[in-house]
Amino acid sequence: MKTLNDAINDKLLLSKQKLKQISKQKLNEIPFRKLAPNMVTMMALCSGVTSIRYAIADNWSKAVLCIFLAALFDGLDGRVARFLKASSKFGAELDSLSDFVSFGVAPAILIYQWSLFSLPRFGWLFCLIFAMGMAMRLARFNTMLDDEDVPEYWSHYFVGVPAPAAAALGIMPVLLCFDFGELEFVLRSHTFCAILMCLVTFLMTSRIPTLSLKKTKVKTSMFLPLMLIAVLFINFMLTQPSLTLGIMSFLYLLSIPFTALSFIKDKRKFEKGK
Repeated sequence: MKTLNDAINDKLLLSKQKLKQISKQKLNEIPFRKLAPNMVTMMALCSGVTSIRYAIADNWSKAVLCIFLAALFDGLDGRVARFLKASSKFGAELDSLSDFVSFGVAPAILIYQWSLFSLPRFGWLFCLIFAMGMAMRLARFNTMLDDEDVPEYWSHYFVGVPAPAAAALGIMPVLLCFDFGELEFVLRSHTFCAILMCLVTFLMTSRIPTLSLKKTKVKTSMFLPLMLIAVLFINFMLTQPSLTLGIMSFLYLLSIPFTALSFIKDKRKFEKGK
């Protein structure tokens, strides 16, 4: 007959074997809901890399389209992860790498091929500044995710210009040039593009608050007007996409000072309420 110790050892052995089987199953099988957000992120990354290919081939319209496709997929992957409850550290790291390529490297190469190549010696420097600025912006964003002491009023703002918006601002001259060809001598000049790249790099690496709509609440009385605006926006996107995106990028740039003023007001209200 087995002693009590033998019985306990047998049970421990069985439990260890079951744990090994479970761990092997976890390694060999991954739920599809865990893969779905990463697949969307990979689609964003592929769009960014494809933009580089079209930029090298001087196919400006497709290069711009791929960057905005990457922005679309970038906006979806986080929502898919939250909807499926499949957020992970791997997904967050993959998303940052995708953002760097799609919104840092791809716009820099596009602007270089489109304009800055004509600036001897220094043209590539401005593209490097933009790409490195994007890397620093994403690194700061990742470190801020672990910061739990962020005041409530910061929930309506980003710290600096977010990556997709920075990419849109960087390629804004290309968008506007599609519809305002008569201004090409200004929009395509290497001086204008170099200054713009430096300005956007400063904005995305700075601590200037910019608008975030993630937690913005809308009054019920504004529902119908906003639906009308959405319909108009979709109509213009379908009929004149480059002009619409170019004007929106320009208006976003103009909104930054007003957003900063709104932030100062919210900060003062928060400090008074303490």
